[in-house]
Amino acid sequence: MICYGPAVLDLTDELVDTYADVFSGPPWNEGEETIRQFASRLQSDTRRRGFRTAFAQTAHGIDGFATAWLTRAPFPADRGYAQVSAQLGAARVRRLLVDALEVDELAVRRHARGQGTGRALLAEITADAPEGRAWLLTARAATDTVATYRRLGWHEVTPLPGTENAVIVFLSPDHPEAATASAAA
Repeated sequence: MICYGPAVLDLTDELVDTYADVFSGPPWNEGEETIRQFASRLQSDTRRRGFRTAFAQTAHGIDGFATAWLTRAPFPADRGYAQVSAQLGAARVRRLLVDALEVDELAVRRHARGQGTGRALLAEITADAPEGRAWLLTARAATDTVATYRRLGWHEVTPLPGTENAVIVFLSPDHPEAATASAAA
């Protein structure tokens, strides 16, 4: 199911619970403060241009969710954005990421993994990405997550020489520049 804008705020407690369940363990090891920040961010994120949430729900609650929005210009500098800019350079950021659909969070509870939940959430949240242009970033240290995105056909953007850092930028399988962005910097 997909929700647009602030309508998802009715599910805040369940989304925060899912977020905490997924990201409090390795390799993320996020603490209570980061989990509280997610709850606060969700309030403001719902006002971003093109905000949407996809979620998988069963009788047990929310098994997984994804949030996304359209990346604005100028490209942000907070959170992991500075690392993205450092790796790609301003021209590539503008060409590949600005005005594309940015998948901000993808969280799938342990019991729902390996059942296609993450694949379904990514497909649903990116289904109407402008011209197929969607992207996400993840921690380089999250090797299982990195392997999952690769297996799902997402393309790692090659960093500029000497700029590799703690994040990896992926372009969606349908992104028109995915193949060339992952081939050379």
